[in-house]
Amino acid sequence: MKMTNLLSTIFAALALSSAAAVADSSVPKDYPLKKCVVSDEEIGTGGMTPFKVTHEGTDVWLCCKSCKKDFDKEPAKFAKAVKDAALKK
Repeated sequence: MKMTNLLSTIFAALALSSAAAVADSSVPKDYPLKKCVVSDEEIGTGGMTPFKVTHEGTDVWLCCKSCKKDFDKEPAKFAKAVKDAALKK
């Protein structure tokens, strides 16, 4: 019985830490785009955790961390897309 309680405690702790990780990477409601500027995938869907990068003061939310490699090739282009979208709102 003690082992069951221990496992329950461990699983509860893991669930809370996973929820905290997702909460830390949630896209702000006022972010002007719904899709990743790199992959054109919807941000926050498909089980992917959104990933934030910043270029010259502009926060850019990607659909996942793996898009960062392509973002780093042309960061100014992607940051401009976010700025342009914000101006249209």
